[in-house]
Amino acid sequence: MELSVFFPFWQKLTPDEQQLLQDSVSPRQYAKGEIVHNGSQDCTGLLLLTKGQMRAYTVTEEGRELTLFRLLPGDICMFSGYCAVSSIPFPVMVEAWEPTEVMVLPSAVYRHLMDTSLPIARFTSDMMAARLSDMMWLMDQILSRGMDSRLAALLLEESRLAGSDSLHTTHDQLARQLSSAREVVSRMLKYFQTEKLVALSRGTITLLDKKTLETLAAGSIRSTGNPRP
Repeated sequence: MELSVFFPFWQKLTPDEQQLLQDSVSPRQYAKGEIVHNGSQDCTGLLLLTKGQMRAYTVTEEGRELTLFRLLPGDICMFSGYCAVSSIPFPVMVEAWEPTEVMVLPSAVYRHLMDTSLPIARFTSDMMAARLSDMMWLMDQILSRGMDSRLAALLLEESRLAGSDSLHTTHDQLARQLSSAREVVSRMLKYFQTEKLVALSRGTITLLDKKTLETLAAGSIRSTGNPRP
């Protein structure tokens, strides 16, 4: 995947800046479930996701994982570049949600480019503001939206990403994305099955009534139409 996919300002960079980026990135692969970045004590560098999915999350004082957002091919994870982007107010962990391939850009290189390139500085500021907006939206969801709406939105998003109405996922995986307990998600899925919205089988959830799920999820779907956990 070309670096210009990740950096929309690519043509505004000088040839030397473009060359520095190209020379500095290195490929890396992660197995499903592997921890890619382990909070503020780990300065992995910026992660440019080329294949797979990653999940960014933090851990509450009670020890519960709070999923912040997921990253898809073409996305950049800046929170893993803690040394470069030091304004992060709390530790963020990153997990490979499925077999994942990334290009890693060392934090020192990005820090240098932020200090010397106005397009990169502006891009970084915009990216951080967007992610913080995502997290504020997430907190509003947790505090003001019911589990039925949030779960319906997540199921619809999983269906869109998989390109199928049959989802190969577990109740535990859904619970981790929703920052909830597995038992709560299982009860809600059984309720959905009773209402004939989904069909449950071992390791698979099949969406039967997407129209009703969309109505149920309306309060948990952004105006862009992309459901978010």
